[in-house]
Amino acid sequence: MDISTTFHPVPAMSASQLAEENKLNALPEVSDAAVDSEGVEGEIGPMACDNPVKTWYTITSKKAVHVPSWWNGTSFKDGPGGKMIVKVEKSGKISAEIGTSGEAEFDAVIAKAKATVSAKIAAEVGITTGHTYEHTIPANRYGHLQYGSWGYKISWTKYKTSADRCGKVKIKSGSGRTPTKETGWRWWHTAT
Repeated sequence: MDISTTFHPVPAMSASQLAEENKLNALPEVSDAAVDSEGVEGEIGPMACDNPVKTWYTITSKKAVHVPSWWNGTSFKDGPGGKMIVKVEKSGKISAEIGTSGEAEFDAVIAKAKATVSAKIAAEVGITTGHTYEHTIPANRYGHLQYGSWGYKISWTKYKTSADRCGKVKIKSGSGRTPTKETGWRWWHTAT
């Protein structure tokens, strides 16, 4: 289930929550028969370590990307050569696209990305009309301008404390794109 089109208020992570998750994330990854593939806990074995029983998320990779808006009036191509002068002609929203299984998981991944990647990450960014931009197109080339958000492509993993509380167990993982509050035009040119 992709929860990418509905706005979700994302609670902020406190410094103590982030510190606790960072400590748990440093645990070695182990297999755990007491936790099935859906993260459902079975019998907890004898406690060997004093780590809390907890489920958490971590951002495993990040890459700055332009998250495009896909409605009319935000994507243009012109040429060959000349100058492009463009303007956002229709308002809309750019939503995070995170492959998660529900609203709570979506919110948790966004909160973790906000806390560890950039405070500017949002579940949804509103775009208003009027932002203009111009760019010269090289001779014999076609210019492209696409409006959107300067966001991130992220990968995430969901973990749970192992039955003996001495390690972490990978429950699932995914990836997606998150917008930020920074919006603007992306320029490139092609031969055709």
